[in-house]
Amino acid sequence: MPTALYYRCIDMDTVVVSSKYQIVIPQNVRKRIDLKPGQKIVIIEKDGVIHLIPQKPIREMRGFLKGIDTSQLRDEEDRF
Repeated sequence: MPTALYYRCIDMDTVVVSSKYQIVIPQNVRKRIDLKPGQKIVIIEKDGVIHLIPQKPIREMRGFLKGIDTSQLRDEEDRF
């Protein structure tokens, strides 16, 4: 990596939407995120941007929030 500020690789590909509104996730992306056939994907649309997020088994999620700072998640004014 050319700079110390570069901390993550971003992959970008172009795909075509079929007449059945299907897309093919490129092989390099499938390998990078370890996507398996039959795996469920959560689709989120926000402000015209579509995010595809692989759903993981709950056992794999254990501990993924360890050490998170929860002080900024919600203001006290949000409470009833």
